[in-house]
Amino acid sequence: MIRKTLAPAVSAALAAALLFGASTPIAKQLLRDIPAVLLAGLLYLGSGLGLGAARLLRDGGWRAPALARREWLWLLLAIGFGGVLGPVLLMVGLARTPAATASLLLNLEAVATALIAWVVFRENTDRRVVLGMALIVGGALMLAGRGAPRAPGFGWGAPLIALACLCWALDNNLTRKVSASDALFLAALKGLIAGVVNTALALYLGARLPATEGILETMTVGLFGYGISLVLFVVALRGLGAARTGAYFSTAPFLGAAIAVLAFGERPSGAFWLAAVLMGTGVWLHLQERHDHVHTHRGDTHTHRHRHDDHHRHSHDFDWDGLEPHAHEHTHALLTHDHPHYPDIHHQHDHDRR
Repeated sequence: MIRKTLAPAVSAALAAALLFGASTPIAKQLLRDIPAVLLAGLLYLGSGLGLGAARLLRDGGWRAPALARREWLWLLLAIGFGGVLGPVLLMVGLARTPAATASLLLNLEAVATALIAWVVFRENTDRRVVLGMALIVGGALMLAGRGAPRAPGFGWGAPLIALACLCWALDNNLTRKVSASDALFLAALKGLIAGVVNTALALYLGARLPATEGILETMTVGLFGYGISLVLFVVALRGLGAARTGAYFSTAPFLGAAIAVLAFGERPSGAFWLAAVLMGTGVWLHLQERHDHVHTHRGDTHTHRHRHDDHHRHSHDFDWDGLEPHAHEHTHALLTHDHPHYPDIHHQHDHDRR
């Protein structure tokens, strides 16, 4: 059962998956009229402009949050991998792959995200989650090895989509390093930079902008499928960590595949359905995980929106109106306790692996 304090983060991850999953088969249709690099640029440009306008209205101006120099490096690297390279690789691969198959292949993002989180950033793992990852990889290999005969060039499409998933996995783990910051700012900046870079590159390579109606349609898809989805994803990262957020986000490919089959009339092969069962079982195993042990919080000072729960027992050196959640710099005292938790921004601790 999901703890009440984790429910908002889980809901955010699933909502992010819903929006992103729906965008993949729609982007497949847009590729009929818009070149891949230009489409990637317009999708993120719509995300950046829409979220940027929302932030201006919310804050009455554009103010960058107080990020440390290292955090700016994490953020720029995340934008490069996840905003510039990843979308281009996906669009080029999607042009060579049926939308339903491409949607399922996007499950590889969760696998790569978890592997990087475990190996590089030392998030804890669990046998059930490892088995789930193995099933997802098995399904992806089945799709890559037995592509639909009606999809010329599928052999190139699957590896390109896999590389896009790797880029987004790097993005997820890098974004986690700054996930305590303003999610709307992070997503808006990512969309603006990635959108401008890829749109400019596409125009330089000779692409032509579609009609105004096509531009607005594409940017609207980008706002919801990439922008609002990313805001929700960052919110989930705060509460779940990179590996677990990726696991919940793994529901996105199944929605995308369902839309491709039901709305756009694709007819997947038997291998597709077997892969869907393997991947679906893998995701289900992720969602069953429960992590609970005695752990110690080291003293830490940072800034993010919070409520005065068990992890936020502090006084204020300013006049506070009593409203929650609120954001300010605060310090966590040394604390040892026991409760179910994920490797969120407050639970970056070692585990006894004996």
